[in-house]
Parts: sequence; structure tokens; C-alpha cells
Amino acid sequence: MVSYARLSRSCCAVLTGGILLAGCSGGGGGSGGPEPSASPSASTSSSASVSGSPSSSASATPDPLATPTALGFTFDPARAPRNEADAKRLALDVLAEPDSWGPGFTERTPYLSADDYWPVLPASCRWETGARPSTVLYSVTGYSRLPAKGAKGLLQVAATVTVHTSVDEADWEMAQTLEEALRCPDQVLRDGEKVTGLFSLGNPFGVNGNFTAADTVSERGKYVRAGVAGEHYYGWSQSRVGTVTLAVSAKGAAGHTEDEVSTSMVRALVAMLNRTQAELEVEK
Repeated sequence: MVSYARLSRSCCAVLTGGILLAGCSGGGGGSGGPEPSASPSASTSSSASVSGSPSSSASATPDPLATPTALGFTFDPARAPRNEADAKRLALDVLAEPDSWGPGFTERTPYLSADDYWPVLPASCRWETGARPSTVLYSVTGYSRLPAKGAKGLLQVAATVTVHTSVDEADWEMAQTLEEALRCPDQVLRDGEKVTGLFSLGNPFGVNGNFTAADTVSERGKYVRAGVAGEHYYGWSQSRVGTVTLAVSAKGAAGHTEDEVSTSMVRALVAMLNRTQAELEVEK
């Protein structure tokens, strides 16, 4: 649905070493649970505007590396979904499809989570399916994969869109996500799959290179799958746009570098950011 060119509207985030860095480009245009989805208690909003830098000449030339001082997105509460039907339409419209992750990605079967699916992480640190909170209008996870080829193993990724009843509830989900990795650094995703050594990082706007969202959360760890040798990269990134949280996750595999996997995550997340901003931004 979305070509890579459309991503130019947002600052292109780069995930490295667990820290979300951002570099902005100008232009117009436009998800860990049991399976794991990008767990809802886990999901960057806002393209940042780049300020100009005056030159010594009469006509100032904008500096493409200038640090943004504020988000370039203004949320319009009047455009936020008010019921499940509207929330479902928005979520499915902005969800990252396989092409958003990069060339070669395909839908997994099944592709979408059930309408009532909601993962929870109890004290056992083993993901379970729970009841969707009343403050969540709708949530959906799309599962994609890059099939194994040659020396490269199966790369599994997921994108989650969760529509809340208010900004406060969306912020609360972000806080819960940050807490989960601290509470459970080792988590069982499902039988035969787990992540270990998880750490999380929360970056409000302007901190650690975050110039793309009011708030972001990132998790990093090692993914272990029964029958597959070794430990592989595991990543999770979540951002908020108004009342909507957006998350991407990836379960690494042999032959796939951290940079490669992170780049795919960035592509999918930025695609969802662009679409969600277009849905919820103040109309000019």
C-alpha cells in the first residue's frame, strides 16, 4: 500500500543499541504478546518540523541538520475515533502490511489477530490472553514474515495498532510497556519461544535523539526458539499519536543483522506514523 517514498514526511528513526535516534527530511505526502503480537501493553508519533539556520547571506538557507524544537504534528481530538467501528476502520487503514517492512516480506497465516485478542503479562512472566480493557476501543496485530533463504533464517515481525478512549489511557499503556521489561527481563512468548535479557528505554520528545514523538518506548533483548540454534536479536518499539499507540516487533534469525532488522522496523513504524497523523492531524 505504501511506497518507501511516502516515508519522507516523517523523521526517519534509526534504532541502534536500544536508543531511538532521528534524522529529519522534508517533504509532503501522506507491533510481543503470547504469539507474540506487538503486545498492546507495549505500542512515534509526529513528523518533526525542521527549523532553518540563518546564513551570513541576505537569503537564509534552511539547515537540514537543525534540531527540531517542537513536534510538527498537532492532534485534533475531534478526529479521534469514538466507537469500536470507527476505531477498527482507522486501525486497519494504518496497520503496516508486509510491503511496509521491506522487499520480500509476506503475510503470515493467520495474518490478523482476532478482534477480541488482548495479551497480558502476569507475575509468571509468561504471556497469556486476557480480556480487552474497556478503555481500548479496538486493537489489531498484523503478522508478517521474511521467509528463510540460503544462510538466512525465518524473520518474523509484527505490527500493532491500539485505539484508546483518551490520550491519558494511551499514555498509561506506554508506561505499562516500559514497566514490563523491568518486571520481566525474561519472558515466555509461547511454548518453545522466549526472550531473555530484555531492557526497555523510554524517551520523551527531545531525549536521546527522539524528535519524532511526544513519547517512545523501545525494548531490546535476545530471542530463543526451540529447535533453532543460538540466540538472536529481539526488538520492540512503540509510539503514540493522539489516542493511538503504534508498535512494531521483530524476532531475529540467523543471517539477519541487527541493523537490517532495525531498518525494517523503522520502515514499518514510520509508515504507520504517517498514516495515523494523516487521520488525526488538525486539518489546515
